[in-house]
Amino acid sequence: MKKKVAIIGVTGAVGQEFVQTLKNHPWFEVTQIAASERSAGKKYVEAISDPNSGIVSWEIGGEIPDYIKEMTVKNIDQIDVSQLDLVFSAVESVAAREIEAKFAADLPVISTSSAFRYEEDVPILIPGINDEHAELLEFQKKNRNWKGWIAPLPNCTTTGLAITLKPLYEKYGAKKVLMTSMQAISGAGRTPGVSAMNITDNIIPYIPNEEEKVRKETRKILGKLKDGKIEDADIRVSCTCTRVPVIDGHTESVFVETKQDIDPDKAKELYMESNKSISVAGLPSAPEEYYVFHEDPTRPQPRIEREVGGGMTTTIGRVEKEELFEHGLKYVLFSHNKKMGSAKGAVLLAEMLYKKGKI
Repeated sequence: MKKKVAIIGVTGAVGQEFVQTLKNHPWFEVTQIAASERSAGKKYVEAISDPNSGIVSWEIGGEIPDYIKEMTVKNIDQIDVSQLDLVFSAVESVAAREIEAKFAADLPVISTSSAFRYEEDVPILIPGINDEHAELLEFQKKNRNWKGWIAPLPNCTTTGLAITLKPLYEKYGAKKVLMTSMQAISGAGRTPGVSAMNITDNIIPYIPNEEEKVRKETRKILGKLKDGKIEDADIRVSCTCTRVPVIDGHTESVFVETKQDIDPDKAKELYMESNKSISVAGLPSAPEEYYVFHEDPTRPQPRIEREVGGGMTTTIGRVEKEELFEHGLKYVLFSHNKKMGSAKGAVLLAEMLYKKGKI
């Protein structure tokens, strides 16, 4: 029998990604949906339509799945937790803190917001990278006297960086990281978003709060769970986060200093071996290849890579030995901010936790 799930924040861009990802899912069935008071009481198609023009604001391409079209959008207080096994939250961070805690009192909550990421008893989970941190959810339940828990994804910029660093950190002892991101405009959302006049023929060299998030989250994700707490990884991270005129997908230029000698051939072998042992292999939303390694110096490119693995594969290219360090590499990565870095990654996380018996 499928687990019954709700999507809250269902009318926004991330909510729509959840709707699409959960279409015909073999393990999860969407039985309740919620959004703001403005949408409550309306059929889903009506809720995402402009009341004046009637134009449907379906942002992710393709057709709206039939299962959701006539479903009635509830307000948050109307969600019946007794009829649910799991909540997916696509709520903005300010509102998410109160809303997600309310649901976690009764149910597991998987979130794309930053509201709880930096709490001591809350893991920041990337399925396939730090699955063992899921055990912290039991401490969280006990600490907060909840029946459920909250498991947030990282910031979408952190996702690709942490995914590519994990094998390097584990085997070669990555010590220092310098990263420059070239982030898609979809990462800014629609409100406030990025204006066409600002981004066309331009690069915006600053994204508020982004760099601190990447620094903190990377160290936490790569850390070790010990005695009910995560000890941050012993790695120093510096980054510059920029916005570029690309619609979907974040590209990052990374320099890594390692404790042990490494070269591109060793890196390729490492990532290919990691593909063979990745913990999420075979899960419904997992890609066939978790990592793709390119020797072609013109890759990765957002327009080419964003469909690889259904947006769930992390692509690595331009891998070279870095002469600034005694031991180190430089490389370029591509990670899909709206797929692996958002709703589809959250569904993969739910699958991993379901497999572990947490849901």
